[in-house]
Amino acid sequence: MRILVTGGAGFIGSAFLQRAVAEQPQHTFLNVDKLGYAANLRNLAGVDQAPNYSFRRVDLTDASLIATTVAEFEPDLVVHFAAESHVDRSISAPRAFVDSNVVGTLNLLEACRAVWRDPAGKRFHHISTDEVFGALGPSGSFDETTAYDPRSPYSASKAASDHLVRAYSHTYGLPAVITNCSNNYGPRQFPEKLIPLMILNCLARKPLPVYGEGQQIRDWLYVDDHVDAILRVATDGKLGETYLIGGGHEVTNLEIVRTIIAEVASQTGAEPAELEALITYVPDRPGHDFRYAINPTKIREELGWTPRETFSTGLRKTVAWYLAETDWVRDVQSGEYREWMRRQYGGDA
Repeated sequence: MRILVTGGAGFIGSAFLQRAVAEQPQHTFLNVDKLGYAANLRNLAGVDQAPNYSFRRVDLTDASLIATTVAEFEPDLVVHFAAESHVDRSISAPRAFVDSNVVGTLNLLEACRAVWRDPAGKRFHHISTDEVFGALGPSGSFDETTAYDPRSPYSASKAASDHLVRAYSHTYGLPAVITNCSNNYGPRQFPEKLIPLMILNCLARKPLPVYGEGQQIRDWLYVDDHVDAILRVATDGKLGETYLIGGGHEVTNLEIVRTIIAEVASQTGAEPAELEALITYVPDRPGHDFRYAINPTKIREELGWTPRETFSTGLRKTVAWYLAETDWVRDVQSGEYREWMRRQYGGDA
């Protein structure tokens, strides 16, 4: 197959390519990414030398460029990761999220529709989030029948993109499948997100900012488990269907921070009390959803997927990665990586 991956220099996209390119040498992969602030081509070290992999810098909001790219590559499978994904940024700059997540998805769908005159053997796999369903109370969980109720500009933009994919499936017969995942964590995650931010702040002895009282609850999914699920859905999921992917590990934000403290202390020899003193409670963000949880019964029963990592084992691996990959951390934090990308590709990276 010819597999087009969008956003493959990002966190989840690069994890997918690290796995799929190596395990599936019979397939040809094209990674298209605009190389925004959270993308990092160094996430693809090793992959970028594979004979079945290539990269092209493409912004999905450029309808002409993505149309040309899809027409030239003629993919059999599209795995669409590319998205602006940080809720806090969406609150301060919502237009960028509509441009990337809604307009970008529309352009990609149109490009595929133009090329896939015969949709037999084709598939458009749209990667989405559980945040489109809104917030839960103390009990219950999201499943594939849960009504959409987005609460932030980010989740609203992802909900809109989900609806576009579903509409193209029904209206035009575009062969599509959607997955909605819970909060991912693991190696190579940009340090604006909770877990890598707390790990790196612990190491630097910087404040550990916790929104409100830290009682918001999330369902955490190790990124390699998410990749396992994506590979199963991309090959065996039923067209026109949605699958929810959750790690089954519900933890409050404050518990997350304290677990990270314990793990960093264990792996570095730091005093837990010294790190605990870094916890700083800050005003809650606007419209902060209380709880997310996913019921993964459908993907488990239909495709046989269950997560391999517990939260404890996944977090241990994550902390160890950030401790070991000091060059990656330095480059991302210092801006040297963005300067390198400007030299490589020009423009504002």
